[in-house]
Amino acid sequence: MSYDVFFSISQTPVDGYEPTEAQMLQNFFEQVQLADELRYGTAWIAQAHLSTQVQKRNRKPVVPHWKGEIGLCTDFFQLAHHVFAQTSHIEVGSAVLSNLCNGGPIGIAERIANFCMLHGLRPNEKRKLHLGFSAGRFEFMARPYGIIPRDIVEEAAWPALRGQIFIEASLIMLRLLRGDVLSTENSYETTLTRANFRSDGDWLAVQEAAKELYSLSSLPESVDISKRYSFEELKIIPQDWPRELLSLIVGSHDPNAQRLFNEVLPVKVFNLSITKPEVIEATHNRMRDWFHKGGGEWKREYMPRTVMVFLHDDEKLSQEENDHQASHQARKALEAYWSALQGTIDPKRIENAANNALIGSPQTMAQQIVDRFPNGDRLMLWFDFFNHDSEQVCGMMRSFAQKVIPQVEELRGL
Repeated sequence: MSYDVFFSISQTPVDGYEPTEAQMLQNFFEQVQLADELRYGTAWIAQAHLSTQVQKRNRKPVVPHWKGEIGLCTDFFQLAHHVFAQTSHIEVGSAVLSNLCNGGPIGIAERIANFCMLHGLRPNEKRKLHLGFSAGRFEFMARPYGIIPRDIVEEAAWPALRGQIFIEASLIMLRLLRGDVLSTENSYETTLTRANFRSDGDWLAVQEAAKELYSLSSLPESVDISKRYSFEELKIIPQDWPRELLSLIVGSHDPNAQRLFNEVLPVKVFNLSITKPEVIEATHNRMRDWFHKGGGEWKREYMPRTVMVFLHDDEKLSQEENDHQASHQARKALEAYWSALQGTIDPKRIENAANNALIGSPQTMAQQIVDRFPNGDRLMLWFDFFNHDSEQVCGMMRSFAQKVIPQVEELRGL
């Protein structure tokens, strides 16, 4: 198995304590340097934009109950350069970068190319940049960049249409990274049909809006949507950058998006801790057929899995006592998380998140991994989940690397 570390850098109060922005980043660098020493594979860094606190004053707040800031990494590329400069072995990934804001897909494609060009100038550099991308979980971060409904049809279609905008943006980004010369004339076209919607009622609302807006005599069978990105022919620079230093991962379980993206370049798939096992396996099955031939055969490690870790390892306590302490820590953190995200996540999905977390002593946790994760999986271990005690986080990282991983290998006879 492969073991990575996920860093949220989430500045939210925990037990009444909220570190400064500088302290949050100092904790991050302390932890990522330790992760490098312990030979974890990749440091995955959450990215966010704009103040979560201020968006609570918006007409349609996305996370109205969240206290503090969702995350402090607003420029993944700058942070990644610092991580590579301060480490020797670990690779760096975004988990995940939204390609709908901060310049959109064209600007992001150029930033990726520039990063890889500069990164590749290091002598004998082989470490990859793992570029995880998505529409962004929190919609308010893309609104200032024009990702809002433009008319009554788009208003009615918005939940489904936003996914189509993401596909349009992503295909622009991927084709530019491939080296294409591109214009609006040959970019992705969006046509909505019943298949794009969860219910007949949702689709009917779009049909009625289209009939009104376009003065139609009857309800349309399909609705064409004008493109979001309008531009004449262009090509990004630099052009001759080391593409072998880039790995692309999409944060979407939309099968259509996964298929379309892999028609352009090899694009792997993210999976969150709240994803159900049957969805994970279905994705693996599809990707064995769809993964771009330029990436070789599909491997389970190409779908990194976010897993919250609550590890308690006090040598003065028994295994049962350590398990109990870990369970208490997990329950406390998860309850705070549920409260902060009230109304934004289906309770059943939250329950799945708790069931998918790793909780306990090193011995218990090793057995949980063997029981629940097939060999070959890549785990993104989330040690800093609602935890600002960097010493404790580092202690969990160290215990996991030195005690849990060896026990997993022993149990599997590796």
